[in-house]
Amino acid sequence: MNEKRYKWNEKKGVAVLAKAVYLHIPFCEHICYYCDFNKVFLKNQPVEEYLDALEREMMLTLEAFPTERIDTIFIGGGTPTALNEAQMVRLMDMVRRHLLPLASDDLEYSVEANPNFVSAEKLDAMKAGGVNRLSFGVQTFDDGGLERIGRTHRAEDVFETVNEAAKRFENISIDLMFGLPEQTLEQIDRDLTLALQLPIQHVSSYSLILEPHTVFAIQDRKGKLRLPGEDVEVEMYLKVMETLERHGLKQYEISNYSLPDRESRHNQVYWRNEEYYGFGAGAHSYLNGTRRANIAPIPHYIKAEGIPVKRANELEEVEKMEEELFLGLRMRSGVSLQTFAEKYGRTLDDVFGHVIDDLVNKALIERTDSHIRLTASGLPLANEAFAAFIGEAKLDHATS
Repeated sequence: MNEKRYKWNEKKGVAVLAKAVYLHIPFCEHICYYCDFNKVFLKNQPVEEYLDALEREMMLTLEAFPTERIDTIFIGGGTPTALNEAQMVRLMDMVRRHLLPLASDDLEYSVEANPNFVSAEKLDAMKAGGVNRLSFGVQTFDDGGLERIGRTHRAEDVFETVNEAAKRFENISIDLMFGLPEQTLEQIDRDLTLALQLPIQHVSSYSLILEPHTVFAIQDRKGKLRLPGEDVEVEMYLKVMETLERHGLKQYEISNYSLPDRESRHNQVYWRNEEYYGFGAGAHSYLNGTRRANIAPIPHYIKAEGIPVKRANELEEVEKMEEELFLGLRMRSGVSLQTFAEKYGRTLDDVFGHVIDDLVNKALIERTDSHIRLTASGLPLANEAFAAFIGEAKLDHATS
């Protein structure tokens, strides 16, 4: 990977294939114990100045890297709904001015929300601004569990807020977590039962990952974190899969389930290894074969001259191919043989045939007429399958 400190010297007007936009709002009312995203406590933060800088970055980037069409917009964080009503209206107006003129007729426009920081006024502002999908960070319905992971909402907040949101939005997702401290299989079952009582169309269900520098990582190093064992965590994962599928939410990615036609189109851009814009402090983008990371500290982001890119990694062809595999295999449909060949001028078997054969023999992946994909037994062992492709491309035997 050709990584370098980034100096902005791109020619303006270089068209890109990106049709997805991510905007990062790094402010939170409270910091969750497991979270390692770029975020800060909201109190006393220069929110207005940050929004100024965010709009400036949007304008400069779209001028330097224009696109013909935007299909998805996703506002994440942090906690976007930590903005007050006036700031939310301002954010919606920024998107309306700079992004919506490029929007396709079937635009998917999502905002992440916290169940206890969403007023009716904020819901109205988002609806008026063109938002058509909300994603609520529920995590669990166990109030004790919520307290243990540093969440400030409670189960009753979820029901009140999601039902209020459903009066305005027809596409609502919630996040659930498993493998949490002191969590049991019985609690997972209860979480799923309560989740299915909500007017939702999509569930993202993730296992806890101990990210460095988080509160949980520190507690774990001190031996103070009581987590379910690996075997129990696998049982939890299988319980989530079976229950949601039985109730009509089809698993379309390792951690994501939806009713028909309610899959997250924005996240599929990432899994298909397609290009996208990323705006905001610490945001990442993928444009013209180069992955860029923005300046993360908010004061430095605000003061940056020009486009606030800190680092750029121009991917080599082999790195793109590896990413195509370990991102694409997250989807239940898997990696398309035809798409791979069209993108890289080589067949999957030319480049990774020996790896695929080995993983097929281990029953981690399977071949279809058009794809390779994880098997049902391979889903809990997905990371083993992903890692198998790293550094294993056989380009010397590939045909162009």
